[in-house]
Amino acid sequence: MRLDEFVDGLERDDAAERRRLAEEKSYEITEYIDRVADRFEDAIQDETMVGSTSPSVFVGTSNYPSVSTGVLSPVGDEDRAGDYVTDDSWYRQGYSIDDVFQRRTGLMNSQQRVDVDAPGRHAGHTTPAVADAWDGMLGAQREVAIAGNPVDVEIGLDGSPDLGIDVDDIAAPTGPNVAAESVDLTENPYVPRPVKKTLEDDDWQAEGAMTYLYRRGFDVYDIREILSAGALGQGENRRLVPTRWSITAVDDTIGKYLRGTLRNATSIDETQVWYNEFMGNRFWIVLTPGRWEFELVEMKAPGSVWNPTVDSGYWLASASEGYEGRTSYVEETAGAYYASRLGVLEHLAEEGRQAKCLVLREVTDEYWAPVGVWQIRESVRNAFDPDGGRDVPGAEIPPTLAGKHATAETFRDAITGLESQLPISMGELRRKSDMVAGIQSQLSDF
Repeated sequence: MRLDEFVDGLERDDAAERRRLAEEKSYEITEYIDRVADRFEDAIQDETMVGSTSPSVFVGTSNYPSVSTGVLSPVGDEDRAGDYVTDDSWYRQGYSIDDVFQRRTGLMNSQQRVDVDAPGRHAGHTTPAVADAWDGMLGAQREVAIAGNPVDVEIGLDGSPDLGIDVDDIAAPTGPNVAAESVDLTENPYVPRPVKKTLEDDDWQAEGAMTYLYRRGFDVYDIREILSAGALGQGENRRLVPTRWSITAVDDTIGKYLRGTLRNATSIDETQVWYNEFMGNRFWIVLTPGRWEFELVEMKAPGSVWNPTVDSGYWLASASEGYEGRTSYVEETAGAYYASRLGVLEHLAEEGRQAKCLVLREVTDEYWAPVGVWQIRESVRNAFDPDGGRDVPGAEIPPTLAGKHATAETFRDAITGLESQLPISMGELRRKSDMVAGIQSQLSDF
């Protein structure tokens, strides 16, 4: 497809966009929270115990290394516990921001405060080092994390749930928190054989174990759970990893592994432009011939998440790496960088090719609340999917151009061809993007 035809397919109906935005910003979540409160009252017996099914775990960052750690479990909807797990299925089902918040507010976080890596005390009891913990809260949490399916649990509560919502730019939002006296499994969970192998090998570094699980078909969501619960790494070095950190760590580790597989790969032979949009985020992915190089440029609209002032103009951020990768953590674009890079590298690894890549992310004011970097990862992944990633009956229709791409003669032609679609001027983009600035440098050589 020619780039001009591709761009024509991106024309938007402004009136329809405003109607969709008004519907999206209906804030039905406030009414849903009231229903959640009623459901919690019905489910909690004698204000002390609740039986549920836990599909995942959560480890906080506040007051690190003494962190709040616990299991997440739906209350009153145990039969559908798997639907509450943050993973690629949320994209396939075309979730809205309201859908995400409804799922997350329906999960109770039963938690205790523990030290991430050493014996300590909580609720009047001494806890073992994380590496040896298979009893109590830490043990239950690790069992939930390594299980192949949601696990039935019985929770002893200490007080009533706090029905507030915590939001984050990397992790999915978290719902009601409640202090837990105890968490006990009421069944023996099924643990996949590859996970058992990583647990039994005390000499296996965490990076190698993560790569092994990925190669065995475990997605980054599964690996993140296991890492966060302190179930990966060398023996006594195993420790709890805050959820926020584990998400980025897994994206980065798997990304480095995939980049390594492409070091000697043949370059793509044409400049390609791919596109996807989801939850008020628009992504343009430009691949061009050459050795691996990557850059993410974020353009956040006034009134969108993390740029709430409506008259402030677009907030720009960028980060990049060359053929040898990065030696420091990305500060400006944080987890979005590693999530988008992973999606690109998975596509290139599947094709057995390498390329230079520029990802342009526009965050529109439709993105009124953060849902986590999973939506970035899945948007980039599914930009390359011929089916747009929507294979669930009744799911929202994917963007027309998802899974398709346009070609351009050069990288410069691709960028200039997209200029009419970008919310900022070419001058602004050139000042923020090293790759786009390089176009001008190359022209000045003649």
